[in-house]
Amino acid sequence: MLQTSVATSAEPYIPGRARSEVIRKALAYAVVILVALIFFVPFVWTLITSFKTIPDSVNVSLIPHPWTTSAWRTIWTDYDFKRYIENSLFLAVVIVGCNLVLAGLGGYAFARLKFPGRELLFLLVLGTLMVPDQLRLIPVFVMLTNWHLIGNFSGYIFINLVTATNLFLMRQYFLTIPKDFEEAAKLDGAGYFKTFWRIMLPLALPAISTLVILQFQGTWNDFFWPLILFGQGSPSHYTVQLGLAELRFTYSTLWPQICAGSLIAILPVLAIFLAFQRYFVGGVVSAGVKG
Repeated sequence: MLQTSVATSAEPYIPGRARSEVIRKALAYAVVILVALIFFVPFVWTLITSFKTIPDSVNVSLIPHPWTTSAWRTIWTDYDFKRYIENSLFLAVVIVGCNLVLAGLGGYAFARLKFPGRELLFLLVLGTLMVPDQLRLIPVFVMLTNWHLIGNFSGYIFINLVTATNLFLMRQYFLTIPKDFEEAAKLDGAGYFKTFWRIMLPLALPAISTLVILQFQGTWNDFFWPLILFGQGSPSHYTVQLGLAELRFTYSTLWPQICAGSLIAILPVLAIFLAFQRYFVGGVVSAGVKG
């Protein structure tokens, strides 16, 4: 009797349905692979061109003739690219650190502390997201000029101490953390700062990793403000993006050197993403689950 009921409840095997499911999955994988290849082609072409000679760089060929690393040696020794990388790395690390501290504290205050005008102040912070950099260029430039911060790193760091995006990110993540943790810390005699430092900040590791990846990438790839603040000064303050732009505008035919410099500029961002990838994905998944 039991065998009869099991056989009746089991779904019958339909060869046509199984075959259509396999075909649908194969088509989906084929589309994903095709899109990935389309996005991967420019990177492969850049890599191949960096190992070509200047005459060979204009040829449409996948194999360099001859294969040479002269472009890599030239970009590293003749064009002071090492200094550009050091400048970009210094700015990125300092600005990421400032945003971690200020966005973390500000996000915790907006999420947990109750003070007059909190919602209005948070709306004003969000309102700054609608103001493009080009619109605030003149007042920021005049302000930094009056404070003698043009042409040095202090001015760039000052205008990037904390962003509204990072404040919003940290605030939203702190709201997803249950209040039970704070109440337990309060019973143990912890104040607001100790609760933030010992309880809330470690729990916000996925949000912190997301902030590190996005802010590092944004600072490393920034071209607009470094051009305004450092473009008319000494090349010793140039970032990677300014160095690449100068190489492109001055030597428009040195494609192997340009491709080698572009690949060098990609490596730090790739390293940061690989280092925080696990936490980044975890933060996205947890944010999607907690809604």
